[in-house]
Amino acid sequence: MCQAIFNPHFCTNPEFSTDLTAAFERPDISGCHRSFSEYQPTPLVTLPALAAKLNLGKIRVKDESRRFGLKAFKVLGASYAISRFLEKNPPGDYIFCTATDGNHGRAIAWTARRLAQKAIIYMPRDTVSARIEAIRGEGAIVHIVDGSYDDAVRQAVEEARKNGWQMIADTAWPGYTSVPADIMAGYTTLFSEMEQSIHSPDKPGIDFVFLPAGVGSFAAAGVWYYLNRYRHNRPRLIIVEPTEAACLLESIRAGEISVSRGTLRTIMAGLNCGTPSLLAWPFLKSGADLFMAVPDKWAEEAMRAYYYPTGKDPRIISGESGSAGMAALLALLKSPALSETKQKLGLGPDSRVLLINTEGDTDPDGFGQVIARKKDL
Repeated sequence: MCQAIFNPHFCTNPEFSTDLTAAFERPDISGCHRSFSEYQPTPLVTLPALAAKLNLGKIRVKDESRRFGLKAFKVLGASYAISRFLEKNPPGDYIFCTATDGNHGRAIAWTARRLAQKAIIYMPRDTVSARIEAIRGEGAIVHIVDGSYDDAVRQAVEEARKNGWQMIADTAWPGYTSVPADIMAGYTTLFSEMEQSIHSPDKPGIDFVFLPAGVGSFAAAGVWYYLNRYRHNRPRLIIVEPTEAACLLESIRAGEISVSRGTLRTIMAGLNCGTPSLLAWPFLKSGADLFMAVPDKWAEEAMRAYYYPTGKDPRIISGESGSAGMAALLALLKSPALSETKQKLGLGPDSRVLLINTEGDTDPDGFGQVIARKKDL
């Protein structure tokens, strides 16, 4: 069942951690990414035929399936955090460690190999083999953990402390905030790349932004970007999670960090997280407009909507987690249970929507099975 909660804690002028804000405001973030030979801004795709069919003004998609050849945006955070660590520490051979459902771990492994370092990655037992092998293909050592993503985080932290490895986690907890802050800052390159198109200086060329969330680090980076750049003129920001891993929706309902009540079983593996990031939570609590949780069936429909384009729209390859924003948009427009939410949100014929396709087909077998079950919108 879809769930949606408008943010009762929204603040028009929130105050955030000065340390984290300083990380976001560093001038070297995009320069770090440009230093890699593989860097190119990812495309901003327009879907006019689908927008007309859904009775919307415009739909634009920032397509991260082409980022650095890794099929996911996560490398923006991983590469910046590891580069910052190496800049601040003496030259040497380091081992970087993390826990992952797939994309973050591959990003750590890719960056470590590019910078002549090593990586050790911990992954939940139910991770699909394609994501495990992709990380091993980057030269990393992979350890499989019995349990969830949160269990993998706990084991990675324990082993990193025991062995003197450098933990590069994309979630934060008490006493561990510096590296996650760098990762979140790295994600802002995705948004700054649109400053030559829809992110004009005074007012954005979009009205709604759908931000997928696991622990919330990427979504929080988006919230910071739009609040910092546009203040009262910012677009409305919608946070999207899987129904079975809706830790942020539970947190906004409770008014404090809370764990998901779901089963933690979802095809949206990159968003399958049970506990919000300590750093991300204040940004989302203060700055997001709406929190949504969508079942897997909407993610599947969204994957097919991208793959089987309407009219002459271009095809987009979107994985299970990458489709979350489109899933939430389709649910808002088509589910009778969300009709009141849609009306209150103001989503209509003149609305200009931005979606972030955060990943491509990182699980080719699963992707193929979903696409084979073709259904019309």
